[in-house]
Amino acid sequence: MRIILVRHGHPDYANDCLTPLGRLHAAAAAQRLQDEGIQKIFSSTCGRAMETARHTADLLGLEVEGMDCFREIHWGSADGEPIAFSGHPWDTADRMVADNQSLLDPDWAVKPPFDRNSVVGCVQAVAKAADEWLLRLGYQRQGLYYRVLKPAYQTVALFGHGGETAALLSHLFNVPFPFFCSAMGPDYTGIVVLTLPDEADGLVPVRFELVNDVKHIQGLRVENVFNR
Repeated sequence: MRIILVRHGHPDYANDCLTPLGRLHAAAAAQRLQDEGIQKIFSSTCGRAMETARHTADLLGLEVEGMDCFREIHWGSADGEPIAFSGHPWDTADRMVADNQSLLDPDWAVKPPFDRNSVVGCVQAVAKAADEWLLRLGYQRQGLYYRVLKPAYQTVALFGHGGETAALLSHLFNVPFPFFCSAMGPDYTGIVVLTLPDEADGLVPVRFELVNDVKHIQGLRVENVFNR
């Protein structure tokens, strides 16, 4: 099975939709994806993600299945007391780097600067949703990896967000969330392709096929900004 993750196009965050530039991004992404053999399209139910997804769905003659569980994550104080850096996960991960803290610390969620951040609960929720979704697609989480319950032989696309994608990849690859916040910030309509074996006797891993492909928006790229 192949899973194609696509971040939304350039957004109007205030109105949760795409800007005119974002619609150009989404149209370019649809052209880029038309020959990938996509059979099912899923999307965060946030307007900017759904609008991006519909460009590809319309081109391929597919429906979009909205998924509330993959809406963009939120951040901030989990207990009402002020926290540093407004809790924004990319700023917080940058602070870890500035302080020479390991981005691969398995206890990142219970240590400063993330320990009192509501983003921790969101990351855990995305992990749970990811396993439920993959089970629908024929893959059951067992420990750190997955068991193939039924051969998939399909390509699916999930349209979403920068933070939600970082949380999803963190779980699928068993790598702490701060690492993906620091190492990978997908551009608008940045494409990530993952693969899982369709058949196996034992457990299987998730593998990267492609990371943050944005060739389709050459000439349309602008500063990559995440919702703050």
